[in-house]
Amino acid sequence: MIAERLSGGRVKNRWGRLFAAQPRVQAVRRPQSATGTAPAASLATLWQRFSHEHWLIAALLLAIVVMVMAIVPGLTRAVQAATTTRVDVVVQLPPRDALAASPGTAQTQWQTVKVAAGQTLGQICANLGIAMADVYKLLDYPGARKPLTQLQVGAELAFDIGDGGNLRAIRFDRDDSQRVQLRLDGDRVDQVVSQREVQTRVQVASAEIRSSLFAAGAAAGLRDATLLELANVFGYDIDFAQDIRSGDRFTVVYEEIWRDGEFVRSGDIVAATFVNQGREYAAYRYAGSDGKLGYYDEEGRPVKKSFLRMPIEFARISSRFSSARRHPILGRVRAHKGVDYAARSGTPIRAAGDGRVAFAGWQNGYGRAVILDHGRGYTTLYGHMSKFGKYRTGQRVVQGSVIGYVGASGLASGPHLHYEFRVAGVHRDPLKVTLPKPEPLPRVEMARFTAQVMPMRTQLALLQARRFAAR
Repeated sequence: MIAERLSGGRVKNRWGRLFAAQPRVQAVRRPQSATGTAPAASLATLWQRFSHEHWLIAALLLAIVVMVMAIVPGLTRAVQAATTTRVDVVVQLPPRDALAASPGTAQTQWQTVKVAAGQTLGQICANLGIAMADVYKLLDYPGARKPLTQLQVGAELAFDIGDGGNLRAIRFDRDDSQRVQLRLDGDRVDQVVSQREVQTRVQVASAEIRSSLFAAGAAAGLRDATLLELANVFGYDIDFAQDIRSGDRFTVVYEEIWRDGEFVRSGDIVAATFVNQGREYAAYRYAGSDGKLGYYDEEGRPVKKSFLRMPIEFARISSRFSSARRHPILGRVRAHKGVDYAARSGTPIRAAGDGRVAFAGWQNGYGRAVILDHGRGYTTLYGHMSKFGKYRTGQRVVQGSVIGYVGASGLASGPHLHYEFRVAGVHRDPLKVTLPKPEPLPRVEMARFTAQVMPMRTQLALLQARRFAAR
């Protein structure tokens, strides 16, 4: 507020805000007369000093005050009307039973089953008390039969089962990235597919064998599936049942498949080296210009040979190739023209190479036997089987196909595989026969192969150097 000196005293001027920007006006003190005319003259003088603009501003303020006084009561009534109005709405809710039976609610009763070795969908449903009639409806849905009938060990199936034991829905993984839910609605099947994020993680491991391959792998954090893949990659050059020695070492770069932060399965081997009895072998995964994947050594030759070194995994040699051996049953000395692998009955027997089934049946002392013709004069024989695989005489097989199972048929003292290798009809020792090297990649592929392999080769060399430095 602006203080003004009026009539010889300090008086607050109620118009001080309006005069804040105006120059200070000093009142003139006049002597009072005896009759009191001096105060009247002073008021008159002050009244005249109000300018025309001051009166306009005062009038404007007065008008604003009047308008506010007129608006506020109406606004108050409007707010009161808006806040006090009530609307009653009647909502029909479904009964409790309908809510419990509706799909997707909290009443859904999912039961999860992890597939065990040898289990089928029919066995799982029988254990859960599910009627197969409902299962058949789901199997008829396009794209459902293969993943539900060709179950992998460790796969998870989830079943939504009603109170009466009726199957309402089934949930399964079609592949690593797709989860499928099939829901029954009478005879209709509704499908919901959920996309799941999948990660491929590249891992490295290095170990030295002291007692066994699996013990060394476990110490390095490798899963059995990766170790089996490692043995398959180098199985053409190394007999993992007989050739492994203490002090052998390996380094491997491999993949693992993860989903939603959980491990799903082991992936492929990217690159690996294996030192066996002082000799080093290397394998690098390479996709050719045609998109075909394979493993190659540092010279660009396929690691996969024409024949497997042994047609059965991790079996023990019970009898070697010999020109004179006493037969365990006949009791007389005669040539043993093959190698015997002792294994439990039912162990799968694999085809040593691509070829055609020349014979599948009973053959004298061999019992149940299969002979494969691989062309170019090479044949292999597999004897003493407990049962045959799915291949019959005249059919083509590819390397690694299961052609039968270990048994003790024929002249056998116990379950084992008798394996023979023949070249132009002459028996050769399967463990020592020299096979021709496969042809390397064409020149047009070698430059591309070298560019892809060089970083992996460098990484393996660094891992090996670090391991030796840490010893």
